[in-house]
Amino acid sequence: MIRVSKYWVIAGLVVIATCADGVRGAEPSKKYKPTWESIDSRPLPGWFNEAKFGIFVVWGPYSVPSWVDRGYAEWYWNRSKKKGSAVQKFHEKMYGKDFPYEKFAEQLTAKLYKPDYWCEIFARSGAKYVVTTANYHDGFCLWDSPYSKTKTTDKWNATVVGPKRNVLRELFDAGEKRGLKMGIYYSLYEWYHPLYLTDRTKYVTEHLHPQFKDVVTKFKPWFIFLDGEWEADYKVWRSFEMATWLYNESPCRDYVVTNDRWGKTRRKHGDVYSSEYGGGKFSPKHPWQEDRGIGHSYGYNRNEGIDAYDSEYTLIKMLSRVCGNGGNLLLDVGPTADGRIPVIMQDRLVRIGKWLKTNGEAIYGTSHSPFWPRKFPWGTCTAKGSKIFLHVWGRQSGEISLPGLKNKIAGACVLGDAKKTPLKRRIDKQTNMITLPAGLLAEKVAVIVLEVEGEIDVEAPPRKPAK
Repeated sequence: MIRVSKYWVIAGLVVIATCADGVRGAEPSKKYKPTWESIDSRPLPGWFNEAKFGIFVVWGPYSVPSWVDRGYAEWYWNRSKKKGSAVQKFHEKMYGKDFPYEKFAEQLTAKLYKPDYWCEIFARSGAKYVVTTANYHDGFCLWDSPYSKTKTTDKWNATVVGPKRNVLRELFDAGEKRGLKMGIYYSLYEWYHPLYLTDRTKYVTEHLHPQFKDVVTKFKPWFIFLDGEWEADYKVWRSFEMATWLYNESPCRDYVVTNDRWGKTRRKHGDVYSSEYGGGKFSPKHPWQEDRGIGHSYGYNRNEGIDAYDSEYTLIKMLSRVCGNGGNLLLDVGPTADGRIPVIMQDRLVRIGKWLKTNGEAIYGTSHSPFWPRKFPWGTCTAKGSKIFLHVWGRQSGEISLPGLKNKIAGACVLGDAKKTPLKRRIDKQTNMITLPAGLLAEKVAVIVLEVEGEIDVEAPPRKPAK
């Protein structure tokens, strides 16, 4: 527990009883009502904060053309219909004006798809959960959905066209063997579903709800990333019905976590608030998740060069910043149409995993910086029990200062130092000063672990003067 002088009140903070596997210890008889007050009262399953790092997989027919001038390549179908757009020009040049998007599904061959290898890489990255597109806004399903169709075809899932495999089931099975918690991305709207275009009430009743129940019942996901909700509010989507079924009746009701995209409810309602390419700058007042790609797109984009991909240091620093602000990082990979994860993406994941092998104690199961919202020029902090982890970003030398800590420091060393060599410390005008060892992981993220006496107790940061 962290004690803060002149207490920072964190709205919605809940003490959660957890079972051994990280599932919440909620009352078995608890039933949630179709109101936000009731739904928002559900405790967050404990596994989510323990995990801290997950992998996002965005894969579908858009992985065949895999091109966008800038932004998200998975929006290919939508952008190819915009007159004069760069994507439309690319499409007509490469495939012809009359080539329909649905034909790309036939070329989503997955011939080199190896779900066991994918999950080996995910496990090596240090990620604890995986979220995969069950469907996207194009409506294409990666499982044997009996509901998938477009205006021109009812062969619109991976078991009947393209891979002709239940690729989602194969990935779930491979992940579960490695102890990964497997989740899904699910789009509420579908650009060109015939019912969505003609009768949205029937779309919700006859397509959205039954398909959602189908995928949840079959796969029992740990995380559900809802999206594509912005064209209508939660009343149109009848999200209360979806949420109460999910939390009261579904087979994953005791452990599933969802985000805040129920229909114009972002950062208002939901287990976890979403930050999309937000730079990891968010408030710990509510559980949250930063989701982003290694490059600028979620789906694979052949138009991105090497400079579009973040470096090992940038990604580890992002994970560090996110955790310092109390969130989780969901880092995306975009596989190719034949089922390969681009090598540059594999490289980044494996490098993150190597860092986590040494520094995972400063990430998994930690709380946000006890000094929040105070910022430090050298990096950020996380905490667990009587330990404070100082995440030192990039090339640093000499001393770093840690103002506001009221506890006595019992010890300080570099995390991962087998000898636990004590670092020099002194106090200057009530501020702790810690001397860094020479050459401390230049251009990397190093972690200093402080052991303090008693509960962590910090002063509230000084208030900024009113303008």
